[in-house]
This record gives sequence, C-alpha cells and structure tokens, in this order.
Amino acid sequence: MQAVRAKIAARALAPGDRLPSIRRLAATMGVSASTVVEAYDRLEAEGLIRARRGSGFFATGADLPPLALAEMGALRPRAVDPFWVSRQSLDSDPSALKPGCGWLPADWMPTGALRKGLRALGREADALLTDYGNTSGSLPLRRLLLGRLAEEGIAAGPEQIMLTGSGTQAIDLICRLLLRPGDAVLVDDPCYFNFQALLRAHQVRIVGVPFTPTGPDVAAFEQAVAAAAPRLYITNSALHNPTGASLSPQTAHRVLAAAAAGGLTVVEDDIFADFEPALSPRLAILDGLDRVIRIGSFSKTLSAAVRCGYIAARADWIENLVDLQIATSFGGPSAVATELVAGILAGGSYRKHMNETRLRLARARQEAAERLAALGLVPWIMPRGGFYLWCRLPEGLDSSALAQRCLADNVVLAPGNVFSVSQSAASFLRFNVAQMADPRILASLRGAMAGQHGTPVGLNPP
Repeated sequence: MQAVRAKIAARALAPGDRLPSIRRLAATMGVSASTVVEAYDRLEAEGLIRARRGSGFFATGADLPPLALAEMGALRPRAVDPFWVSRQSLDSDPSALKPGCGWLPADWMPTGALRKGLRALGREADALLTDYGNTSGSLPLRRLLLGRLAEEGIAAGPEQIMLTGSGTQAIDLICRLLLRPGDAVLVDDPCYFNFQALLRAHQVRIVGVPFTPTGPDVAAFEQAVAAAAPRLYITNSALHNPTGASLSPQTAHRVLAAAAAGGLTVVEDDIFADFEPALSPRLAILDGLDRVIRIGSFSKTLSAAVRCGYIAARADWIENLVDLQIATSFGGPSAVATELVAGILAGGSYRKHMNETRLRLARARQEAAERLAALGLVPWIMPRGGFYLWCRLPEGLDSSALAQRCLADNVVLAPGNVFSVSQSAASFLRFNVAQMADPRILASLRGAMAGQHGTPVGLNPP
C-alpha cells in the first residue's frame, strides 16, 4: 500500500494508469498474492484505485486518501457543559492523557478473555454473526443476570429482564416509556454528567438534590418530591459517579418511602456494582423491582467496545420497553456482543479479573490521593471501591479554568460543574485513579494551578 501510494504521489502512476497485476507485484515485492489482494482492496476502499472486471486495477487520480481525522485540526473550543468531558475524552488525540475520563486503561481490561471469546464465537453458526438479535437479548446472558440478582436477594423471572445496546440506551428507553416533555426528573447534585445530557434531549425539567456521603440529602429529597411532583429519580446507589459515595441503609429506606408517597419511579444505575468489595444497600433489593428499575452494563468491567446493557423491572414495563427497543433499534442488542459477554461471565476468568482489579484500584486510589494531596487537592470522601476520587481544590481555584489550561498540555480533566445541576461544584475535580500514572498529569495540573493562583503549587510532590 505504501509503495502504490508513493508512486501515485510522485506521479509515477497517472490517472487511468494500470497497476501491476497481482501476481507480478507479489513477485516483485516478495509477498504472497493474498497480501497484494488485500492491499489492493484497501486502496480501492480509500478511493486511490479502481478495479475493472477482466482488466485489472487502475489509478483514479485521487493522489491523497480521504480526509483523515488528524487533518481536521484541533478540537473546536466549546463550553464546559455536560458534553465537554465526553467530547474531549472520546475525540482527543490517542496520545492524550485522560485522568478525567470514565473508563479503565486498556491494559487493565481482560483482553485475553475477550480474544478467546471472540475466537470461540468465530466457530459458532453463521446466523450468530449475521442475524438480528432476540428482542430481549441473549437468553444465556439473561439467565446469568437473573442468577446474579438472586444472589443479591432479588427474586425476578425471565419476563422481568431484557438486554439493551448499552446502559445509556437503557435509560433512554425508560425515559421514552415513562416521561413526556415538561415532566420533572430528580437527579443527584452532583451526578453523572450524561444523565443531564440525556434528560435535556428528552426536554424534561431537571431538579437537583444535594448529595451527601450517605446518599441524597433526605430532607431536600422529600421537599423536591412534594414541590416538583417528579416522575423519575435517577441515581447510582453504589460508588456514586462522581463522588464515589454509597447509599446508607437509613437513607435508602427514607428515599423509598418518599418515592412511594409521591408516586415516583426510581432508576438505579448499578454500573459500578462489581467494583465494590462487598455489597452495599441497594434500592432495588429493598423494593423488589416494584417501584425501582435496575439497570447496568459491562462497559466499565469488560469492554467499552462491546456494548451491552440490561434492564430489570416489572414485567409490564419490560414488555413495553422491548417494544420500544424494536421500534428504535429493530431487535435487541448485538448477538455477537451479548454472547461474548455471556461466555466471559460464565467462565471463572471474570471473577478473577474483578478480584485483581479491585486490589489494583485500592493501591491506585491511595497513591493518587497522596499525590493530589501534595497539590492541596483533598478527596471529599475516600471511596470503598471504584476508580473515582472527587477532590476539592484549594480556595480560589476554578476547576473549569484549570481543565481548559490543562487541555493545552493534552491532559483531559473532569471539572466539577459538568456534574452539577446547580453549578455549585466549581471547586471540584473528578479524577480517575487508574488513569493517573503518568507524571505529566500532575506537572500539567501544578502548572495550571500556579498560573491561575499566581503562586507556585506543590513544588515537592512525593
């Protein structure tokens, strides 16, 4: 491919010129004919050459491949809003450092199990690789998930669980079913920024409830239920994003009592469950999937590239949600993705992976907290698990301004106000402890803090 590109760029192959035959180029370059076939196929996909049946391959005159992302220039400046961290993390240069992102590094993930699972799927029937998925998703995976729910004490039947394309799609389907424009929805303040982004797309009123180390402020929650008459409350009960806090039993009981009194449905996003060293209180366990809808996914623990989520809820809601998924996606989630996840969960490698990951995160969390403390950044709480630290900045510093400054160093941070409905978290940053190993992160942060504060910061970090 490089040889052909070079000839085109040097005008040694003009538009319409015939390329060497597959056999001739293979002999010239000392490679197999199949290698040349693949190279020609790829060059044709790029638009550099065209095949003519019975005649061979010819240069097209397009002396450059289609526009590459790298040629589009730097990311455009944009407001620091709930989309900001997502866009910066997902669209940044691969070399960017991402202590503000919401996933584990690739070398923390069970790539060996994923490759083994993919090889096994390659030996399955052709239909698995080509057909639409079951409308409720893979039966083996649903059975495994029902077993996991039973271990928690949630008795649910097959009609109470469905698979989705992702955790985000799960929330979107629930919003489509239960919300109408103008409805009120409660969220924690702060909360996962994409909750806000998704709810804005559904044109609802977002009402924030202050979050404490034991869950939502109960008095404020009860007041919001009475005053706003919300339809939904969306939360992380365990290892809350961004704070890392977990719900206390007392708070859980009062939240469910207020929800029942106000006719409120609760969506419990349990995406971080497997990062907990031991199970903490869950609203779905206490409620038994009556008023609480449990959702989850495997993007944080297995792979963000293998998208698969689930919803556990009342049977009548699941029936309607399946219809909505058919209407919006035609069928259930990818059969390849769901069977891959099912195969990994069914083996012993997943539990071993999570045990090792929890230990590794405990070390990384302590190390990150110590390094950040040298800069004057103090964790709001020390979480019992997970990979987030929600840290308060020294007085007078603004996290959005710091994030903008660090972005110039190719460091992506997560400033506090992208998580806050009330915009009251300007003095906080969320750090992913698994993404904090590179010393350039603290160097960039130290420089940005000094530039904003006007004085040297943390000159002697450990």
